[in-house]
Amino acid sequence: MALMYRDMSLSISAIVGFIALSGVAVLNGMVMLSFIRELREKGETLLVAIKEGASQRLRPVLMTALVASLGFVPMAINSGAGAEVQRPLATAVIGGIISSTLLTLLVLPAIYRLMYYFSDRK
Repeated sequence: MALMYRDMSLSISAIVGFIALSGVAVLNGMVMLSFIRELREKGETLLVAIKEGASQRLRPVLMTALVASLGFVPMAINSGAGAEVQRPLATAVIGGIISSTLLTLLVLPAIYRLMYYFSDRK
């Protein structure tokens, strides 16, 4: 969506940006879920573990996202030599980091709760 917003086409460099982005997104998700699982193993209830996990891991997830996205800002606004390669890569990473961070912080805990609920019913 960020590429469409900036009127850029999907290119090889943007796809490379998606690959880099997927590593950061998976890392953030693993940080969140491993902490929630750790709290569950210590005896916390499901809702308390999810709330504590989301609030305790807010700073590490946000810092990872900020470092990754702010590092690409100069590439995203570059207009010099090589900008036609750098701008799609940076745009894909920045847009993806923003959306994946929101998904990690808001949607992932909700999906964890739903999966736990459905697996517990069986």
